[in-house]
Amino acid sequence: MILACLFVRLHQVYKILEYLEAYQKENKLNHMPIILCGLASVQCNHRLLNYAYFSDWNGSKRGHVYKFLRSQGFISSYDDAHQYTDSEETSLSWVSRRNHRGNIWGVDFIWLCNPSDSKKPLRTSWVEAVFSIIKYQLHKASIADDDAFAFLGANNHSDSLTYSDFCLALQKVNLTGIPHGLSFEETKELWVRADLDGNGLFDYEELKKIWNMTMVNQPGNCKESVMERKIEEGEVEAIGLKVNKAVLYPQEAEKGLWPENYNLSDHACLTVLF
Repeated sequence: MILACLFVRLHQVYKILEYLEAYQKENKLNHMPIILCGLASVQCNHRLLNYAYFSDWNGSKRGHVYKFLRSQGFISSYDDAHQYTDSEETSLSWVSRRNHRGNIWGVDFIWLCNPSDSKKPLRTSWVEAVFSIIKYQLHKASIADDDAFAFLGANNHSDSLTYSDFCLALQKVNLTGIPHGLSFEETKELWVRADLDGNGLFDYEELKKIWNMTMVNQPGNCKESVMERKIEEGEVEAIGLKVNKAVLYPQEAEKGLWPENYNLSDHACLTVLF
């Protein structure tokens, strides 16, 4: 099911950021920037940050993972270098992949997050993103917002859900009961945040409020790579990175085109200099 795939990808990114957050805290590295790479080459003139990393980070700018990372203070380095925004108008300004059907998208990113207090708490963004996926899938199944709660609680025949009903609803939309699905602790956390008034029940009004809060992407331009923050006494000075240059190969990809004679890969190569 498509929903399960969407959720697994989001869940994996959440776990990566959760680990990084814990690692930074344990090793007192909150003053350091973070770079996450897809099919990419990364260069930096700082002696501690000179490396290349190759893997696969497919994800649309319209997708939940993209919005989730944006809510956590990450910027798309290529968009930052070329002053592109998150808007629909710039979503096809460049491409980086052509699939077996001939469809082309910009799906490969080098993500940069400089030390900043401006990002949302990680767990808040995570909960919002999970409910955003539920909303997306219900809309895709042509279930209107007014009917969504009735669908989630179809076995309940009530205007509110208990925790047990809530667990059954999550299973119905394939967020639990699958490999890499929500754990018991994550389900409980989701319930605590869903029950906004703390009365032990989850109703339609609470669902609407949560959906209204699921604007997980930061609005406006991607130009957020240079952060300024007051350094408190005894605190290590933050190290910030600035995107100096970002290019795609083949060059046609920078114009939203895919050359027919490019056979090296079904992905373009993205290189960023910090």
